Formats: sequence, structure tokens, C-alpha cells
Amino acid sequence: MRARLEHYFQFQELGTNWRTEILAGVTTFVTMAYIIFVNPSILHETGMPATAVTAATCLAAAIGCLLMGIVARYPIALAPGMGLNAYFTYTVCLGMHVPWQVALGAVFLSGIIFLLLTALGIRQLILESIPRELYAAVAVGIGLFIAFIGFRNAGIIKADPATLVSLGNLRDPGTLVALFGLILIAGLMTWGVRAAMLIGILATTLLGAVTGLVRWNPQAYSPADLSATFFQLDLAGTMKLGLLEIVFVFLFVDLFDNIGTLVAVGTRAGLFDRDGHIPRVNRILTADAIASTAGALCGTSTVVSYIESAAGVVAGGRSGITAVVCGLLFLVALFIAPLFGVIPAQATAPALIIVGALMLTHTEDIEWNKPVVAIPAFLTLAAIPLTFSIANGLAFGFTSHTLLRVIAGEWRKVNWLVYVLTALFLLRFFYLGKG
Repeated sequence: MRARLEHYFQFQELGTNWRTEILAGVTTFVTMAYIIFVNPSILHETGMPATAVTAATCLAAAIGCLLMGIVARYPIALAPGMGLNAYFTYTVCLGMHVPWQVALGAVFLSGIIFLLLTALGIRQLILESIPRELYAAVAVGIGLFIAFIGFRNAGIIKADPATLVSLGNLRDPGTLVALFGLILIAGLMTWGVRAAMLIGILATTLLGAVTGLVRWNPQAYSPADLSATFFQLDLAGTMKLGLLEIVFVFLFVDLFDNIGTLVAVGTRAGLFDRDGHIPRVNRILTADAIASTAGALCGTSTVVSYIESAAGVVAGGRSGITAVVCGLLFLVALFIAPLFGVIPAQATAPALIIVGALMLTHTEDIEWNKPVVAIPAFLTLAAIPLTFSIANGLAFGFTSHTLLRVIAGEWRKVNWLVYVLTALFLLRFFYLGKG
């Protein structure tokens, strides 16, 4: 059985082993475990029971990770997405006064449309139409995005009304703990320790506990609480004409966020062939679409591929076992979710900063001496962290790529689908006005 599993997950071809894959899966899970608590805290403001959303978050993430690992065999973890949960709560439910049951229906419909687009091959065509230079730019942009989040969570930077961001309080105990974790992980990686990320996160959590940074106040919780949101979506309400816009936004943002994450993590892991083609792309996209529909049925906002998967890849994860391990840990979390509340943001922040730094190596894949290549690449990698949106980065990249190719008289070199996507991106900027 072990030999069959190693053959199925291509251990020999990928140059990996069980120890490395399990370590990578644990690293990915620990890095993104914050979603177990952050997602319920956001969705609770819609009136959804927090304990039910906690259970739904764990179950939806487990389903997504297991599907991605077993069916698609990629080291990419999935969970309810940050950003889309905020749109779900603050724009749809609170801003438009849409009941959360109806909003869940919109998430479900967007997942069904995803499945149809995948079955028709449209999502695959979109992936294949992305210009080669934008693949590298997306990877770099997401690296900067991850690092930016890490700097913020560590308290190294803070919001500033005059300059948008500025240096945080480096004497703050939480920031000092995060800086300790940053130095520890960097040092361990310098010594070639494969478990550097996991050791750093756990050691920083321990230091946080010793210094009083970790404050664990578990509330009454049971997996049975899931019944309050399980299959509670209102599809009839979603089908009303005025709400189709919501379905489109969930569909559009999720589509390009997932494409961006897939490109970045796959590029970092070296999982694409020399021509940039993505093996088993149908399975990847199908797993993602099913995870979104399952998440809506469980009672949570759109499930997406997580950029934190790059932490597992940096730890050596190459096969689907990484995602499977992460999914199994989310299943465990379904029963003991409050225990994971002891991991503070300051403990995972250093890992995010290190991962972001390592992803900048892909800048060497961009021909910076050619303006028609360099400018779209720069706009892509800069817009992702500065607008806090992978979809916005792709929008700037696609649009500028198309316009510059036309200006240079190279309009025949632009894939027809890129013209269509550029038009959609321009429509999105005009119609939505913001990310």
C-alpha cells in the first residue's frame, strides 16, 4: 500500500518523501490556522452563530484540502478566503441588507458556475492565455503580499494617516517576539534545517506564552453547532434579479485569486512543465469549485486556494500529501478548534515574511530590459500588495499587457482570450469602482 501511494503521488518524480510531505503539511496548517478564528469573527457580524461558522470553516477547509491533495495531487491548501469573507459580511449582508442565508446561496451558485466553466474548458483557457511574464510577476507580487501581511501582523509596520504605512513600535512585546521568530527561522534556514518554519512558529508561540502574549479564553464549542448553518442557504432569494451582481463578484474575484495563487505556488514548487503548462489542471479547478459549493452548504463564505500554501512548499512540500495532511489537521480542528487559539499572529508572521522573501527569486524570470514586458510585470507585482488583492494585480497586468502590445504594433501576438479578459477587467474597474 505504501509503495502504491508513493507511486500515485509521484514521490520519486518529485524528489520527495513522507517525512518532508508531512512536515510541509503541518507547516501549511499552522501558518493558516488563524482562519479558524478570524473567519467566524467576521461572519458573526452578519448574525451567523460564531460556533457554527467555526465548525463550517474547519469542515470546508478539510474538504477543499483533501480534494486538492487526493484528486489534483497538488500541495495547495484551501479554506474560506480572506477578503471575500469581508465582502460577504460588510458589503453584501450589512451594506446591502441581504440575509446571510441568501448570501450563502450566492456563494453556492458561483461554485456551480465554476464547475460549469471548468467542464466547458473556459477556466483552463484562461490559465493558458496568461502571458508568460505575468506568471513570474504574480508569484513575486504574492510574495510581497504575503510579506506585507507578515510585517503588519508582527507589528513591524502600522497604518499611518499621513503616509499610509510607517514603522511600528519595535519595543512592543508582541513585535519583539515576532522579531525573535524572524531571526530564529532565518538562522535555521541558513543552517539548512528543513523544519525551520515549523520550529520557528512553535518556538515563537512558546515564547509568547512565557511572556504573557498568548491569551487563551476558550468558549463553549461543539462540532454539532454546525447544524445552525448547515444547508441553511436560500437559493430562491439569491435568484432575484438584483442579487445576480453578488454572484458575479464572488465568481470574478475568486476566479482570479485562485489562478494567481495556483500560478505562484506552482511556480515556486517547480510543478509546471517547461512550456508553463499545468499538469492535471482540470482536477485542480474541479477541486476548487467543489470546495466552494461544499463551503456554502456547510455555512461559510467562498473557499479559495491559500497563499500560505507557499510556506509548505518552502518547507519541501511537492505532492498532494502536503494538502492531505493539512486537510486531516482541519478535521482534527473540527473537534478541538479552541486549542489552536493559542497560536498568536506574531508567531506566524515571521514565516510569512520569510516565504515572501523567497518568492522574490522569480524576478529573474522577467525580461526587465523590455518595456513591453517589464511594465505589465511591474504593475502586476506592485498592485497585488498595494491594493491587497491578487485579482486587482492580474487586472492591471492583463490590461497594460494588451494595451502595450497594441501600441507596439504586436496586436496579433495577443491571445484572443486576453482581449476578452482585458475588456472584462476594464468593465470591472468601471462597474465596481474598487476591489
